[in-house]
Amino acid sequence: MSDFTANEMMTIAASRALTNEDVCFVGIGAPSAACNVARLTHAPDITLIYESGTIGTAPDVLPLSIGDGELCDTALTTVSVPEMFRYWLQGGRITIGFLGAAQLDKFGNINTTVIGDYHKPKVRLPGGGGAPEIASSCGEVYITMAQSKRGLVEKIDFYTSFGHGEGGDHRQRLGITTKGPTLLITDLAVWKPDPVTKEFTVVSMHPGVTREMVQETCGWEVKFAEKVEETPPPTELELKTLRDLKARTEAAHKGK
Repeated sequence: MSDFTANEMMTIAASRALTNEDVCFVGIGAPSAACNVARLTHAPDITLIYESGTIGTAPDVLPLSIGDGELCDTALTTVSVPEMFRYWLQGGRITIGFLGAAQLDKFGNINTTVIGDYHKPKVRLPGGGGAPEIASSCGEVYITMAQSKRGLVEKIDFYTSFGHGEGGDHRQRLGITTKGPTLLITDLAVWKPDPVTKEFTVVSMHPGVTREMVQETCGWEVKFAEKVEETPPPTELELKTLRDLKARTEAAHKGK
């Protein structure tokens, strides 16, 4: 087995969570890579949907943004953004929302708006886009991001996309009927929410990762499952598929 990076392990572990039956609302960046690796390997019949209204898209290269022509060119159909959100998303027709985050707390709440005070931010981030609606209207939500104390924080600076709120049954109390975040895949581990508290708990660590490494890169006290598995390393097919996709993407975006 050839060597692989932590980022490659994260993308491939995330791709494995998807199935042929899924209708997946894809975020740009790491989620997009994971969803397309799934489509190109074990889940050829997955339906990928992007925020710009492209349905059943099968990009040859990873899109730069939701407005990338590659998405429209390879989609089965493209609908208007209001139809995408009102009919497809809020109509309950999408099983998985796949999101990234700038800041994330232990209950899966996401900040992609500002770092620091909202009125005097240290950093202004890209904002929510469609993520707040994805987080509340998709059947369940998967999140993928690299671990750092800057990213995994005790308290997020701004609630862009609602996860499990304060934990427990907070979603239900607000009348949100979807499951919310059910999976977090980082470059070190796979996390799932505790059935009762909804706090993300480590269920699997990637090859070579220790509990100390997971804790050192997380801003809250990490909880580990009673039995922590080891994530199976990437297969040759998974690695080749991801690397070929990245290489095609880089060549296309450089205009080669």
